[in-house]
Amino acid sequence: MLEINDLHVSYGHVEAVAGVDLSVRPGTVSLVLGPNGAGKSTTLNAVAGMVRPTSGSVRIDGADLTGLPAHRVVARGIALVPEGRRVFAPLSIEENLRLGGHTTKASRAREISDRVYEMFPVLHDRRRSAAGLLSGGEQQMLAFGRGLMSDPAYVLLDEPSMGLAPAMVDVVIEKVAVMAEAGIGVLMVEQNTEAGLEIASEVTVMSRGSVVFRGPSERVRSDPSVLRAFLGDAALSGPDSSAPVA
Repeated sequence: MLEINDLHVSYGHVEAVAGVDLSVRPGTVSLVLGPNGAGKSTTLNAVAGMVRPTSGSVRIDGADLTGLPAHRVVARGIALVPEGRRVFAPLSIEENLRLGGHTTKASRAREISDRVYEMFPVLHDRRRSAAGLLSGGEQQMLAFGRGLMSDPAYVLLDEPSMGLAPAMVDVVIEKVAVMAEAGIGVLMVEQNTEAGLEIASEVTVMSRGSVVFRGPSERVRSDPSVLRAFLGDAALSGPDSSAPVA
């Protein structure tokens, strides 16, 4: 199990994360919701070793990962798929995946790349194309695949549906569910509440760096007022899709 206990992160004198507790079981999706500035992305970055916590702990099956640099966190079984996809645009799909698996033994990396191509056929069909030529949705598939190349036990997803057209959001959510079905634990920050609730087993709501609600997704699905109490009437509305990316 991935366990985050009493996590604190500060930028100078500003505390961005103030005592967050989260856990993710293998093969499940844990959804994190909250307004902009709630500390959601900072929490993921702290778990992934991108920023150093000021206190608290991050553990996998009891092993302490707190404060380890990002490359060591990856080696211990955690992959971050960052907000905005951040693929290496000039490089081919194949090269992007190879970089994602640079810490993985060659024989295992080949096995994983075959599975990635099976999961995302469009990547196989265009594997020698520059990543920058892909649509937004295809780049998100590549970002997923690149994260999976490190053979993680847990994947951290930061706003995977952001900026995507509704049809592509459905595809993204479906692929997240496939990851969980394969036994990977998923910790997902997601702006599209309804989409996230389709696949999550647990929901955490953050506000101003702290957890204000944590409970099973069934409770939220059966009683939407739980989220409205913390996030307002827009809680169960999809994000503004006035300028979606295919």
